[in-house]
Amino acid sequence: MSVKAKKHLGQHFLTDENIAKKIVEGLSFEGYKNIMEVGPGMGVLTKYLLEKDQNIYLAEIDTESIEYLKNNYPSITENSFTGDFLKQDFNFIAEEQIAIIGNFPYNISSQILFKIIDYYELIPEMVGMFQKEVAERTAAVPRTKDYGILSVLIQAYYDTTYLFTVHENVFNPPPKVKSGVIRLTRNPKEGLAGNEVLFKQIVKAGFNQRRKKLSNALKVLNIPEALKTHEFMDKRAEELSVADFIDFTILWKGNQ
Repeated sequence: MSVKAKKHLGQHFLTDENIAKKIVEGLSFEGYKNIMEVGPGMGVLTKYLLEKDQNIYLAEIDTESIEYLKNNYPSITENSFTGDFLKQDFNFIAEEQIAIIGNFPYNISSQILFKIIDYYELIPEMVGMFQKEVAERTAAVPRTKDYGILSVLIQAYYDTTYLFTVHENVFNPPPKVKSGVIRLTRNPKEGLAGNEVLFKQIVKAGFNQRRKKLSNALKVLNIPEALKTHEFMDKRAEELSVADFIDFTILWKGNQ
């Protein structure tokens, strides 16, 4: 028995065992006893996760995949499944730390990343496969074309590493694009406490008009008078580091 890939769920099943092992080995397995795999499908990552001394949870909404996993991996029970990852509240782990891993559906990549940010305090680490373009944007550095809203918002909370690229031909069915595997490792998030909303507003406004200097791009936010002559106002959003955006947010807040 196998599971038929469903287009509406964005399913592309990884068939290369060596790549599956490399993805699992991307996790440190340090500082947590819980791991959630998102979209396990037919268990190509699951089998290697089950070898670890961890509590394994599976976020899967495809009933055919759920039956396959229960039939083929006896240690997996009904209690292993947690439902739709995007609807998780993580209360079931009672504020314990939980790492995230998965070959993520491309059609909800950004939503998954922002969900991880929402539960930053519970999620110390993530290793996942995304569409290569999304993976590159997540790990991008300033002054590059890939550096943007996603880069800054993710890297404000997590140190981001692009691990390796995966070719289309190791999937069934093969996607039309290459994939990239990245690792997120939680950072101290210094300076963001209480400033998250303003930080996101500044980052989004700056990159929404990325060809303009911040003095023009941020006008929609009513720039505080004391910051109108700040050195960053003569720069474009792509020229600011994540730390620059955080420092600027703190200054903005203090001058409101």
